[in-house]
Parts: sequence; C-alpha cells; structure tokens
Amino acid sequence: MNKVIERATSHFRTKLSAEMQSVYVPEWESKVFFKTTITLKEQSKLIELASAGKQVEALCESLIVKARNEDGTKMFSSADKIILMNEVDPAVIIRIVGEINELSNDTPDTETAEKN
Repeated sequence: MNKVIERATSHFRTKLSAEMQSVYVPEWESKVFFKTTITLKEQSKLIELASAGKQVEALCESLIVKARNEDGTKMFSSADKIILMNEVDPAVIIRIVGEINELSNDTPDTETAEKN
C-alpha cells in the first residue's frame, strides 16, 4: 500500500473510531447516539435516494445508517425503514436527522453533495 493511501485510511479510521455524540429525543424518551462521520458508500446511498426525489426515504435511510445505541450497535435495521416511513412522527425524524447533520458539521449533507 502506498504512503498516501496508508495516511488516508489511518485518518478515516481515526474519525470512525472517535467518541460518539448523542441527541436526546423526548418523544421516544431515548438518546440517539451517532458517529460524526459515515463511509462514502453509506453517503452515496443517501445521495442516490435524494437525487431520485425520494427525500422521505433518504431521511429514514439517514437515520438507519447513522443512529446507534449507546454500545455502538445500530439502532435500526433496513427492515425498520417501512415502519419509520409510515408509523413514526415525521417531524421527529426530520428533527433528529437535522440535529445529527448539524453536529456532524464536517459531513456533507445530501443537498450539498447534489450541488457538487
């Protein structure tokens, strides 16, 4: 492996292993933990959904990808997407994803990525 790739992957591993942050969701009486960065592969799925005009699905997918339990395990699975889209207060989902994106200020959101 060349030195630039080694440094790049080391830098990203450091970001991925950083301490998680959290937002409190009073409606759920729970904290939603998250890492401040996600992989490009995960980000590309969100961009693809938003580019296809599927903003609601992109929001739910963003929550699925980013939300963690306190122990770092995923809070939601892909199977939860339909429930999130149809049976959970959309205002709460929008607020949570917005707060996560705001606290992850070095992670481009789908709107910024689409413009580029």
